[in-house]
Amino acid sequence: MQNTSDTDPGGDGFSDGHVSAVQALGTTGIVHRPVGPAESRSASRLWWDADADDYQATHGEFLGDVRFRWCPEGLVESEAGLLGPVDGRDVLEVGCGAASCSRWLATQGARPVGLDLSAGMLRQARAANARSGVDVPLVLADATELPFPDARFDLACSAFGAVPFVDDSAAVMREVHRVLRPGGRWVFATTHPLRWAFPDDPGPEGLTVYHSYFDRTPYAEFDDDGRATYVEHHRTLGDRVRELVGAGFELVDLIEPEWPEGHQEVWGQWSPLRGALVPGTAIYVCRRD
Repeated sequence: MQNTSDTDPGGDGFSDGHVSAVQALGTTGIVHRPVGPAESRSASRLWWDADADDYQATHGEFLGDVRFRWCPEGLVESEAGLLGPVDGRDVLEVGCGAASCSRWLATQGARPVGLDLSAGMLRQARAANARSGVDVPLVLADATELPFPDARFDLACSAFGAVPFVDDSAAVMREVHRVLRPGGRWVFATTHPLRWAFPDDPGPEGLTVYHSYFDRTPYAEFDDDGRATYVEHHRTLGDRVRELVGAGFELVDLIEPEWPEGHQEVWGQWSPLRGALVPGTAIYVCRRD
């Protein structure tokens, strides 16, 4: 999913941006507690299926139907070039959401495939395929069990998709390594790990440390029966580097986009106020051995 969530990792209240999903799922509480792989997978399906329409209505204009934005700071691949040359390359977008990045890649001569766990988000992707006239293949699957043969792709990318929403993100790194050809690039963006310590608030209250950066206990929202309806997992920068190296990747670069002058778009916890002081996004640029 090309998704920065508008829920409340590290915070203490639900976002107003996705009230219908909260209501549809009967979400009534928030807790930091252990969450296993099956429960995490179920929660991600539940949340993104329920939230797909609202998410696209709220963020679709910013993301575009045929545009590759890496993050709420607005960094675009057409300017950043983090993937390198894409013309003629086979590209996997992991957690594609509505697949705007994949469609942009197709217009640049790449052969992209968009993969997501959520049927609701892939429904949005099919609608955007039809709306834009840029048709990209879409696959419903789990990022920890990619349904592709070894060395199938030249490049892999993810803009806020999948990685923070799985219990075992190291497994995602191993799977991406497996399906990439030697020398292939894996570039992915997540919320900057430092943000875990702060409440999910774009205003002044969001500048006070609330939670331990070193606490890896997942953030979970749940219903009256204790069923998880949304789960997000935290890894420190060091954790992430160890996952990548352990999977066989070389970390080529780590991008922490600065908040652009004049950019006034507020998205969940991302805002001009916070962006001027605290990094909001980390983009990992990796190369397969």
